[in-house]
Amino acid sequence: MARPVLDNRAARRLFLHRHLLGEAPAGPGKGEDLLSVIRALGFVQVDSVSTVERAHHMILFARRPAYRPKALARLIEKDRALFEHWTHDASIIPAEFYRYWHLPFERSRASLTEKWKNWQGEAYVDELDRVLAHVGDHGPVRSSDLIAEEHRGQSGGWWNWHPSKAALEFLWRTGSLAISGRQGFQKFYDLPERCYPLPCAEARPEPEEAVEWFCREALNRLGFATSGEIAAFWAHVTPAEAKDWVARALATGRVQEVDVIGHDGKARRSVAWPGVAEEAAALPEAPGRVRVLSPFDPALRDRNRAERLFGFFYRIEIFVPAEKRQYGYYVFPILEGESVIGRIDMKSDREAGVLEVSKLWLEPGVRASKGRLAKLEAELGRMARFVDCAEVRIAPDWVQ
Repeated sequence: MARPVLDNRAARRLFLHRHLLGEAPAGPGKGEDLLSVIRALGFVQVDSVSTVERAHHMILFARRPAYRPKALARLIEKDRALFEHWTHDASIIPAEFYRYWHLPFERSRASLTEKWKNWQGEAYVDELDRVLAHVGDHGPVRSSDLIAEEHRGQSGGWWNWHPSKAALEFLWRTGSLAISGRQGFQKFYDLPERCYPLPCAEARPEPEEAVEWFCREALNRLGFATSGEIAAFWAHVTPAEAKDWVARALATGRVQEVDVIGHDGKARRSVAWPGVAEEAAALPEAPGRVRVLSPFDPALRDRNRAERLFGFFYRIEIFVPAEKRQYGYYVFPILEGESVIGRIDMKSDREAGVLEVSKLWLEPGVRASKGRLAKLEAELGRMARFVDCAEVRIAPDWVQ
């Protein structure tokens, strides 16, 4: 029997719906509604860059314009419905998934011990028991609370952590501590059982069950994927484990092969749940609304996949010298309907209450029509209100 084919339009539509960008952005953006968004996405990446607003807030705003950051803080710090840990990067994850993180906890403990000795030296190992006992006795702490006198004044850069900071991070990465909250972007660490008593009381899955969960749930959220993309989604199973899972799922008929047509017309062999072509055909077209996305939006964070599906090449240029940047320090992708139509350079000046827009680059073949620019300006107005700016100031020569 011939493999099902997802043409490019169907593939983009399915992918955007799986990432909650194929539907009109509506909902209260707090409480259970906000938790349902994060649950559907799987996780939301945390990033400290706040040129306009931090990535996790922009990701949620793109799907729920009523969202405000206090709603996320409540879910994390009061309701304890979310926890912070690693996927491919630091992320906010539903607490109901916590039990599966025992697999990456154990793997991190095995892999990081020697690596961190080479990176941080032996001193942090001597701090592990002391730091854990201190947290147990005194409750949530910041790294600055634990700096020994001989380390005061030492650089706080990630390359030169003081030993107790390294110990805190190691204990967090390996599951002995949890992040109970943040002040600004500074972490407070506490015992997991104090933060998440119910998830911590659940039975730990065997490694095979955890691998099954990570692979299955990755495919649920991607819609279609190669084994490599399945492995990379949570970044907690190896490529070999994902490949074996796909092989077993194909052999038993749980998944099927499908040819996904890219923006360039080329087919890429992937796997999907049976009926994916029919599902894609039945989905409604995404609304034509313009949305400004975070560079770390889950729909675009896999840069190669975004380029294949949307024909959109994007790279962060923060670490590129200014004179060598193609676009700018930190530019934002723009989604219109089911197409990524360009990128925009902007920043928020909260003291002045101004969202400053300096440049707009539209993709080849995309016109700067009055209607399109009007939709974009409406989105910029929404973005300004989101970041508490009363004015949008657009440079006269902004369209490049």
